[in-house]
This record gives sequence, structure tokens and C-alpha cells, in this order.
Amino acid sequence: MVKLGASELRTTIPDPNHLKQIKKNPVYLIIDNVLDTYNIGAIFRLADAVAATRVIICGASEVPPHTRIKKASINTTEWVDWKYSPSAVDAIKDLRLEIKDIQVVGVELDKKSKPYDQIDYSFPAALVVGHESNGLSHETISACDIIAEIPMWGVNKSMNVMVSLAVVLFEVMKQYRELS
Repeated sequence: MVKLGASELRTTIPDPNHLKQIKKNPVYLIIDNVLDTYNIGAIFRLADAVAATRVIICGASEVPPHTRIKKASINTTEWVDWKYSPSAVDAIKDLRLEIKDIQVVGVELDKKSKPYDQIDYSFPAALVVGHESNGLSHETISACDIIAEIPMWGVNKSMNVMVSLAVVLFEVMKQYRELS
């Protein structure tokens, strides 16, 4: 296993030819009103890790270039495709116009939610995560096809937004790889 130090990670500059050869997976990440810039940066790292097609940043979330996003993303904002949308509902509407049959999955604790590992994901797929304290709005939840939740067995009833996204995203990618 290759282990990179912090300075090596932060100075990674991919070869443009290598970037062109990376096959993007049919997965989109929608960040709705996530306020912690370190969470946003970490979500860019997740997007890079799974070769997601695009990150869509919505609402009051900060956007690159931003010092803390850049630091947490270890520069992945420089090559991960992203765009801004005024709201997650707008982003979902735009994706549905752009991509036929996209499955939109909200990651949230809700009375309609199902355990993330008991969902049959279809592709292309978009995962939507929301504000660190308030989660996804009712309008955003209504715009989603399905709501995925991560079962919690301890005292705390929620996890960090980036961690939650990572857990669900890697289940999505596992199922995608099984189909490919």
C-alpha cells in the first residue's frame, strides 16, 4: 500500500491525460445547505474517490475557490466537475431534464426512509445530503425517489454529513460494480 504524507497529498497534480482516461461513474452528489467547508471539501474527495460525474453545490453552501474547501479537498476541486444550483429541488429538476431515469436518493432520517443497505439502487443515481443540523428540507425529501437512512444503535441518532454520504455512497458503488 502506498502511504502519502500530508504535503504529498496537498501537492498532487494529476496528469491531464490521466484525467481524460478516467471513466466517470453515473453518480451525482448534491450538497444542500451544508455549511461546514471542511465537509464540502471532504465530499469532493469522496467524489474523486468514486469517479463521480459531478458534485452539485446548493443553497447557502460555500463554493470553490475557498481556502478551507481547497484544504479539505486536497485540491480535488481542481478536477472534479461541479456546479452551483440555488436549491437542491432545482438541482434535482435540472438533473431529471438532463438525464433520463435518474434515481434520486436522499440521505436522511425520515419516516419514509429505508435502511441504505436494503435499497436496490439504479443508475444513473444522485445522492442528496443536507444541512448538518437540519438535514434535508421537506421539499427536497419530496423531490427524491427514495430516502436512505443509516441505522443507529447508540445514543446519538445521526452522523456527520460527509461520513453518512460516504457510507451510502460506497454501498451504491458496490451495487454499481456488481451490475457492471
